[in-house]
Amino acid sequence: MRHPLALKPACNRQLASARPAPRPRHRASRFHRPTFWTVLLALLSPLGSSQGVAETNSKQQMQGLDEQVQEIKSDVLGIAAELSRLEEKLLYPSNTQVAVFVSLAEGETFRLDSVQIRIDGEPVAHHIYSFKELEALQKGGVQRIFTGNLSTGEHQLEVLVAGKLPGGADFSGSQGISFKKEVEPKLVGITLAGGNSGVASIQVGGW
Repeated sequence: MRHPLALKPACNRQLASARPAPRPRHRASRFHRPTFWTVLLALLSPLGSSQGVAETNSKQQMQGLDEQVQEIKSDVLGIAAELSRLEEKLLYPSNTQVAVFVSLAEGETFRLDSVQIRIDGEPVAHHIYSFKELEALQKGGVQRIFTGNLSTGEHQLEVLVAGKLPGGADFSGSQGISFKKEVEPKLVGITLAGGNSGVASIQVGGW
């Protein structure tokens, strides 16, 4: 009679033969990764270049639109100026037109606050000056303060000025002249200067 333990090796062999053989583990090849990234970069490169071309085209289109807008603005300003001249000719015909201009004497630094114009005793213009307007006059600018219609013949022009001297003292002044309106347009120039005595110096003459 065989000992029970003698069966164990045979059983072990049967169990071992019954177990499925372990599957071999396949390691990912190292050569697959560079190939994958190379393909990915190759696919993405056309996208990047296409995006760069699109951005360049977009910038060129925007620049072209800006140039067109500037040209349109220039055309609009030119049309507006031409319409303004036509309107002036219609409103103020040459045979009745009178224009009054204001300027400062060269080198004047006083602060001009306001100028009032009267023709034949009637107020026709009153202007209060801003800092930018005064700065423009001090740099040699000329302001057209009044444009109107007058019949031919003799007329009376009166100018009233108010402002401050560089030291802060108030000054004012007035000046009146007679002028004759002819058939052609009449241009009147007013040149202002600050007086040390607080009285403005006003020179009125034809242009």
